[in-house]
Amino acid sequence: MRTSTRGVLAVALTAALLVAAALWLGRVDDGSGRTVVGLRIWDENFVPVYRASLERFQRANPDVEVRITVVPWSSYQQKLRLDVAGGTADDLFWTNSYEDYADAGRLIDVGSALGPDAAQSWDPSAVAQYTRNGTLWAVPQFVDGGTAVYYNRELLAAAHIDPAELKAVRWSPGDDDTFRPLLRRLAAVAPWAYNAAHDFQSIELPYLGSAGGQFQDDRDRFVFDSPQGIAAFEYLVRLISDRLAPSPADTNTNPDFAKNAFLQRKLALFQSGTFTLAQISQQARFGWGVVLLPEGPAGRVSTNNAVGVAGNAATRHPDAVRRVLAWLGSGEGNRYLARDGATIPAVVSEQQGYRDYWAGKGVDVSPFFDVLRGPRISSGGGPGFPAALRAIDPIFAEMYPGRIPVPEALSGARAAAEAAVARH
Repeated sequence: MRTSTRGVLAVALTAALLVAAALWLGRVDDGSGRTVVGLRIWDENFVPVYRASLERFQRANPDVEVRITVVPWSSYQQKLRLDVAGGTADDLFWTNSYEDYADAGRLIDVGSALGPDAAQSWDPSAVAQYTRNGTLWAVPQFVDGGTAVYYNRELLAAAHIDPAELKAVRWSPGDDDTFRPLLRRLAAVAPWAYNAAHDFQSIELPYLGSAGGQFQDDRDRFVFDSPQGIAAFEYLVRLISDRLAPSPADTNTNPDFAKNAFLQRKLALFQSGTFTLAQISQQARFGWGVVLLPEGPAGRVSTNNAVGVAGNAATRHPDAVRRVLAWLGSGEGNRYLARDGATIPAVVSEQQGYRDYWAGKGVDVSPFFDVLRGPRISSGGGPGFPAALRAIDPIFAEMYPGRIPVPEALSGARAAAEAAVARH
């Protein structure tokens, strides 16, 4: 029987695609005798530290190879949802919004896989974030610490402001506000004084919390349209309308606009987290420092987000995945994330390494930690939470330029969030 060239090529191509798909899923070895598992993350800056950690793991586990894939944050959540649903997700993947996958039985039970004592070495706030209905669904990798304010020493000096003044400022909707007057002084020496913007973690949650409000209550109901929420968001919108902060036309479309403006000496104060510290240290060509964020009517309030690694329940190699999770959650495997000051490890015993690195660089990182000694605001969660945030985005994008009044925008955003959860 004669087989056509086209038929041979089709069979070969099909076989190649099947092998490639199997390798992608970590379901066969690559001819070396090793089991290949995939780890998906959203930040390429973490590839070197993970490679260093996993090279050490692989020396002790020569039968397992871990391959890292980077999917940019802008498309990460959507692609992950599609891949989990389609059975093509990696064996392990970063997560900060895991509830939908846990409820659908898509994740490995970390407590069962690693034992009940594993979590004792991890940051308690990270463990709480990834625990749902008494079950732990991810191995915490790093925590962001709290939110603080980066400042440009040269611009402060030009405005005759001592950095010590920043430690005492207070934002308020009333006459006792001292933050706005300080920003006006800075606006005289820089294009913008401060980064008031639609920034959920670094701006909106701290203002909402320090106004005495919440984003969600303890039953996962959206409550950000409270009187406290209205006060917080009206304060932010007014900072923008008074030209003390960049235009939403820039910040809504480019989440890095404020950070870049700070690095370009166009922004005097940049409120953010430890996740921008390394970049500022590397790229700022001026003197800078870090102070506590402004105090509000309810004090200084921050959130403390963590990123975890979840195990795909559909993996064909649960033992290899279990071993990788155990390594990434160990002090030995987790400490690499503090290398070069990349981030704060979730293993508590390794967090001092992060502080020591930055102390050696002359940077006091204590404001990121000190703010967490006070009250905290939850960053939210629950089934359908990512869909709720997507529903809120276009409404907030209209609120910040002043096209929708704050009370109306918050009420509409809450209704849109609730509808998104209900559809979910």
